[in-house]
Parts: sequence; C-alpha cells; structure tokens
Amino acid sequence: MFKHILESAGNINWMAISALITFAVIFMVSVVLVFKHNPAYIDRMASMPLDDSYPVNSENDNHEK
Repeated sequence: MFKHILESAGNINWMAISALITFAVIFMVSVVLVFKHNPAYIDRMASMPLDDSYPVNSENDNHEK
C-alpha cells in the first residue's frame, strides 16, 4: 500500500533533502549554543540537582522534616 502511494506521489526526493538540511541546521545551532555558554554556568546547573541548599519549593521542605 505504501509503495503504491509513494510511486504515485512522483519525485519526492526533495522531502528527504529538506528534512536532512533541517536536522543539520538545528543540530549545528544547538552545538553552537552549548559551546557558547559560560563553563561556570554549566557546572552550576549540573550540580544543582545534587545540592540540597536550594529547595525546589516549600512542599519538599515539609516532607523532609
């Protein structure tokens, strides 16, 4: 069934190329943004889940007591 639909659609190679280009652009933008950040900021954000000095909300404080 899918083979028949793709055969009747004609030349759809441009869809595959546009999807590849879109993926490559989004990937490159994300890589640039990651390397553009300050390393101290990234280290601070990475250690936040393990740090108990910053409670997420007041409900968590009540459960721990």
